[in-house]
Amino acid sequence: MSDAPVIGVLALQGDVREHLAALATADAVARPVRRPEELAEVDGLVIPGGESTTISKLAVLFGVMEPLRARVRDCMPVYGTCAGMIMLADKILDPRSGQETVGGIDMIVRRNAFGRQNESFEAAVDVKGITGEPVEGVFIRAPWVESVGAGAEVLAEHGGHIVAVRQGNALATSFHPELTGDHRVHALFVEMTRAKRTAESL
Repeated sequence: MSDAPVIGVLALQGDVREHLAALATADAVARPVRRPEELAEVDGLVIPGGESTTISKLAVLFGVMEPLRARVRDCMPVYGTCAGMIMLADKILDPRSGQETVGGIDMIVRRNAFGRQNESFEAAVDVKGITGEPVEGVFIRAPWVESVGAGAEVLAEHGGHIVAVRQGNALATSFHPELTGDHRVHALFVEMTRAKRTAESL
């Protein structure tokens, strides 16, 4: 599609390939991003799951943390899943030593809140803005959101805990929709990115 936005996936750690495939299915031009010059060429960015402390340290090592923060402040569309949600939080309740975040969503998150790796599970989640059946979410050492500020909108809850949030052009989910074959959350993010690009071209 000629109006397909170019969306990067931060390719430092995590399920990068699955996100690239989901974005392509949702009519985006998807490419991995590791360095500042690659970040400069995309309309939006997905921060995948993985280990949030490792992603944070690698982002600093590869010189992409500060450019990413700058672009998020400049309202570049960004979507974080699981560890990516932690990266987009303005505050972590229980950060590891040296852990940094990109920020962008006025929320406090709790790492590994849903339990350890062997307590992973799937659940149907009703996500505001996603029509049809509930989204099948995969929760793997997933965080949850303890609280949100006035600027953040809660899109979904599971078990009484916030698991999806949006603030402006920033979107975050505790779960991994890229692992299920249901690409509606990615389609929502592609539309957010397309709308931002269209608004800038007017």
